[in-house]
Amino acid sequence: IKMVMAMRHGTLPRTLHADEPSPHVAWGSGAVELLTEARAWPGQEDRPRRAGISSFGVSGTNVHTIIEEAPPTAPAPEARARTTGTFPWVVSGDTPEALVAQAGRLGAWLAGAPETVPDPADVAVSLVASRAALEHRAVVLGPDVETLRRGLDALARGEQAPSLVRREGDTGQGGAVFVFPGQGAQWAGMARELLDTSPVFRESVEECERALAPFADFSLLEVLRSDGALLERVDVVQPVLWAVMVSLAALWRSAGVAPAAVVGHSQGEIAAAVVAGALSVADGARVVALRSRAIAAVLAGQGGMVSLMLGRTASDALVAPWGDALSVAAVNGPLSTVVSGDAGALDELLAHCERTGLRARRIAVDYASHSAHVERLRERLLDELAPIRPRSCDVPFHSTVTGRPMDTANLDAAYWYENLRRTVGFEQATRQLLTEGHSLFLELSPHPVLVNGISETVEDAGARAAVLGTLRRGEGGARRWLTALADAHVHGATVDWTTVLAPHGGRRVELPTYAFQRKRYWLETLRTAPLPAAHENTAPDSWRYRTDWHTSPLDRGSLSGTWPVS
Repeated sequence: IKMVMAMRHGTLPRTLHADEPSPHVAWGSGAVELLTEARAWPGQEDRPRRAGISSFGVSGTNVHTIIEEAPPTAPAPEARARTTGTFPWVVSGDTPEALVAQAGRLGAWLAGAPETVPDPADVAVSLVASRAALEHRAVVLGPDVETLRRGLDALARGEQAPSLVRREGDTGQGGAVFVFPGQGAQWAGMARELLDTSPVFRESVEECERALAPFADFSLLEVLRSDGALLERVDVVQPVLWAVMVSLAALWRSAGVAPAAVVGHSQGEIAAAVVAGALSVADGARVVALRSRAIAAVLAGQGGMVSLMLGRTASDALVAPWGDALSVAAVNGPLSTVVSGDAGALDELLAHCERTGLRARRIAVDYASHSAHVERLRERLLDELAPIRPRSCDVPFHSTVTGRPMDTANLDAAYWYENLRRTVGFEQATRQLLTEGHSLFLELSPHPVLVNGISETVEDAGARAAVLGTLRRGEGGARRWLTALADAHVHGATVDWTTVLAPHGGRRVELPTYAFQRKRYWLETLRTAPLPAAHENTAPDSWRYRTDWHTSPLDRGSLSGTWPVS
């Protein structure tokens, strides 16, 4: 510390208590001398100041360290215009009490310490660049310091606030599972704002558009920017949802959150396969575009689907009287199934459910995926999807066709036919993921539609997991995206906040230090007996059997006889 301060001030300090040089050193034979007085330590342009520090331990340990002065500090940057947008202020503590205290300390600093209001981008950057991400976490989001301060105050008081994201429920472990739903998450204008605010998202969407171009009669970008009328077509909505989900995965990865495993529901498996690396973007576009085109040409208008609040066994029993006209299409959770089949049979089923008080809801589709209807497409799909070239990948792919992990080299044309024909075993795949120790599920979609099913399965399995979404209906911009990142961060995901904040151009500033939760560890005074006199050679009775004062066998043995005096 002394030498660091000497370098900082450019002064060689006087050596204390060394006024008389030792006569045993030939001082005149070299260039070494004692510092009897402080003197200036001038810098040199060709090399920095350096110093050697020696430590000679009583046990014989010798250490020599060479330190060197830091490079000159760059001049303070010129004043710059404040950045705009939504800023995440990331706060953490080793305990819940420390998290609250940290928020209070930062809030007090904002209220009274600085003469000028700090740039929120500077505080955001400093909180992630100069602070560790400890176990107990919270993130405050806002466009200005006043909004952010209110969030900090709420955190410090243990209250909720619109600008505050803190952990609710369990913290995820074992990496994030990327979850990709099927149809139903779409809405007009979904992700439109992200196209304008996120270069990563936009570039991925543009790549998907180029891949879809040979198979589609619409422009992906135009559909995303439109009023959503084309989303009524199955051969439009499925490719568009696929592109949005693939691009949301690119966005998560750009923020440092990579998938530990992937799972997809029905057509969501196509996005899962691309994100895992099993299919190229071009092959994924072929599968989703040509398969949805076949559905529109052959199956549309001839069937439908109904959601039931029942488990698999009860659903099988419920639809049994209709024979092949109805079948269980998807098992999403312990009390969440989907039935598909003939339109007339579904009308009869809904009437039965209304009479018996069973909760049922018709899904807004006019075709019957995952039913016998799909068998009409088999030869067409095997032919049109034959050119795809699936490959093995490093990211585990949990199939909802088989309910377990599989080698993605087998995701050929036949698999994608079975994916459309067979019952979606989403609940089974979720249970398998929980068994493997995954406890953080991120649904990558314009609106979370599988979160409830996953949460039901987690609860039914007696497991602990965090289940989170990405975008929400009517919320498809940067604020919603940052909220999703904050939600994942407080639940244990490792977010690369430095990259996320880079576009804001903030710089590091001095912030309040960590709010240590101080505890007293000093031992309380022990009761002791008087020491024996020097001429006595036996221990007092009060010492003779206090074996807890000595831990070695030798010490304990010495208590049984005389007490040696040294």
